[in-house]
Amino acid sequence: MIQAKGIHKYFDQLHVLKGVNLNIEKGEVVSIVGASGAGKTTLLQILGTLEKPSKQEGTELWIAGENVLELNDKSLSQFRNLKLGFIFQFHQLLPEFTALENVCIPAFIAGKSKSESEKEALHLLNYLGLSHRVHHKPNALSGGEQQRVAVARALINKPAVIFADEPSGNLDTASAENLHELFFKLRDELGQTFVIVTHNEVLAHMADRKLVMKDGLFEETTTSLPNV
Repeated sequence: MIQAKGIHKYFDQLHVLKGVNLNIEKGEVVSIVGASGAGKTTLLQILGTLEKPSKQEGTELWIAGENVLELNDKSLSQFRNLKLGFIFQFHQLLPEFTALENVCIPAFIAGKSKSESEKEALHLLNYLGLSHRVHHKPNALSGGEQQRVAVARALINKPAVIFADEPSGNLDTASAENLHELFFKLRDELGQTFVIVTHNEVLAHMADRKLVMKDGLFEETTTSLPNV
């Protein structure tokens, strides 16, 4: 699903990523952990095509069979909209829109009709236990409900990969646990692939693999025991 080779990133003279290599299989849940400043979020942004790696000989980034480093800006935006989903710590929901409208936005950007978009959004909101909250705006939703709306928005275009940056960092313990369980339900039932940057050790250890980043490189890999 993802093959990254020799990923470097410089910010002026600061060498943040120092040749990261990474392979992630379809349906795999991978967590990335490490101290602040280790390069986790920068890597996630590059894998999510929100940021470009610094030009280096031998650098490659393939996602869902596409060489994303060779795409022009327009093609890359289309690829990102259709193939990638994003979940952030602070939800990033638009306050003037309802839950239903927020979920529909990526589908509208992809050129899907209002009826098709709303049908899929309602299906996802129902799947996530929010059928009674579809017409509520974000300020009327709890933190956990807002994050589930964000998950539905990430899923609406049936992306190949979902990238999550501290997805439970702004939630209480119960809501965080529910969100973590949801990720694995989505993987098991929909075959969804997740790449998750987190400081939450519970979530990190639940993943199929935990990658520890230190000083711009991966330090070790931990494979979780299979769920029984």
